[in-house]
Amino acid sequence: METMESTQDAAPDAPPFPRIISVDDHTVEPPDVWQDRLPAKYRDRGPRIVRAPLKEMTFLGGKFAPVMGEKGDEGPIGDWWVYEDLHRPLTRLDTAVGYDRDEIKLEVITYEQMRRGSFSVPDRLADMDVNHVQSALCFPTFPRFCGQTFTEAPDRDLGLLCVRAYNDWMVDEWCGPDAQGRLIPLPLIPLWDPVLAAAEVRRNAARGVRAVAFSEIPPYLGLPSIHSDDWDPFLAACDETGTVVAMHIGSSSRMPSTSADAPPAVGSTVTFANCCFSMVDWLMSGKFERFPNLKVMYAEGQIGWIPYILERADVVWEENRGWGGVADKVHRPPSELFAGHVFGCFFDDAFGLRNLDAIGVGNVLYETDYPHSDSTWPKSRQVGEEQMGHLAPDVVERIVRGNAIELLGLTEDGLWPGAVSAS
Repeated sequence: METMESTQDAAPDAPPFPRIISVDDHTVEPPDVWQDRLPAKYRDRGPRIVRAPLKEMTFLGGKFAPVMGEKGDEGPIGDWWVYEDLHRPLTRLDTAVGYDRDEIKLEVITYEQMRRGSFSVPDRLADMDVNHVQSALCFPTFPRFCGQTFTEAPDRDLGLLCVRAYNDWMVDEWCGPDAQGRLIPLPLIPLWDPVLAAAEVRRNAARGVRAVAFSEIPPYLGLPSIHSDDWDPFLAACDETGTVVAMHIGSSSRMPSTSADAPPAVGSTVTFANCCFSMVDWLMSGKFERFPNLKVMYAEGQIGWIPYILERADVVWEENRGWGGVADKVHRPPSELFAGHVFGCFFDDAFGLRNLDAIGVGNVLYETDYPHSDSTWPKSRQVGEEQMGHLAPDVVERIVRGNAIELLGLTEDGLWPGAVSAS
């Protein structure tokens, strides 16, 4: 197991690499998040941990399919989130840092088998120190990347309570005073109701939150597209409060793949595809014209694909807008809209950094993806130094922390003001 950072020292005349603000890490929720916060009558149906054997588990064609066994069944033992009819195990892919790449398998695990920084604030801060990370924005695990777990459940009253309970835990505990301002809150919304979603955005904005998780392609979840007016109450609340719409790959519950029997390596190679499709949706939707303060970011989407998509979108807008359905709502070239509203996030993208001038220094953010299998922990500083060595120090500063400070409303020191003021 890897436990210590192993970075090469920078050249003696080089400025020190900036302390990283990661805009895409993950939390594995402790077992008591919902049991401690739901009304008593809901606790037997709300999210809870059950230790049980695994009967079978596959991950093909972008679809994750685990089957939980019963007590006494044979099979590896793991901790499972149980919520209404859903049985979702914790797996090694949820928390893989510290393991050699070849040791990372699709297998069930217990809390005792994961790195404590996955769910414990003090241990997370220690692992951030090892990785030269100052602050981190964390996406959820059990609720999935935008809370679609609660959207898919039958009981919407319980779902709303679960969303609010998660947000209270995220703001008050995960990002509370013990985090020293180093953990940045990312709440969820009730995706099934844009009016309730708007209320939740405003509730959290009132306590200093400046980001919210959302799906990159809502129709994949059976929800309206971004081209409709259905989302306008939610978008208006984000525009009004300066809340960034944060979309993680896979937040539509449909990972890109090519066939039902394609191995996970196929989907893992093309994970950026949903971000690509989503960005074109937003650029051609007219929403940035209607909500001028609205900003969106793509976590773990990488950035190397962006220049061509912007070039193609501009050509289509210029040459085909008469029949393309956008002439009456998109009044500027998509590349201009991108510059003012869209942010790409990467943890390992040398190609994108070589083409930074075609993306925009102000539109790029850095991430570490802790504790997932793709994470660059504990070598995120080394990876950054190697891939950004050709860039001027002020450009590196903006990418590694400056853009995140501005976008997420952090202090000049890169901390979340809500926890700083509370402490």
